[in-house]
Amino acid sequence: MHQRQSLPNLWLLSDARNDGVLEEALTRLPRGSAFVYRHYHLPPRKRIARWWRLRDLCLARDHLLVLADSALTAREWGAQGTYGAPLALYPQRADLVQIATAHTMREIAQANRKRADAIMLSPAFATRSHPGAPHLGPVRWHLFAAHAQMPVIALGGMTAQTARRLGTQRWAAIDGLSAS
Repeated sequence: MHQRQSLPNLWLLSDARNDGVLEEALTRLPRGSAFVYRHYHLPPRKRIARWWRLRDLCLARDHLLVLADSALTAREWGAQGTYGAPLALYPQRADLVQIATAHTMREIAQANRKRADAIMLSPAFATRSHPGAPHLGPVRWHLFAAHAQMPVIALGGMTAQTARRLGTQRWAAIDGLSAS
């Protein structure tokens, strides 16, 4: 897919924790960053209403809009990409950027087979999303990332400081890009 060369470096993910500051966080992101709208915590009607409010802000800032949902829903909602488990991806969908989530070598292999445009490999570091859960750390993260046949986006405990520690420019966060 042609978008692979032009994927943004910074990716903000939505969550119940950062919902109240998303407008501010999206405005602070450099132009042309990416926004992954998850909002699993909202019932369907509220989820779509919140999407439409945030969508206009993202378009005004030239952010890549990625929806954690099916390709059909992404098209209906005017998203530019989808985000989810590798097995939920549709191979070679030229109209949508497809971001696969990966936590294991098996999921990386699945994303490779599905020809995802990028993977979000997590958790790189300890994270508030999954307190006490094991994380990859820099050595294992790079070992796993080396098996991906597409760009890798670090997720999990990511901030500008942990991105430097990991040695990557392409990273995603909930709290790490939402805090004032």
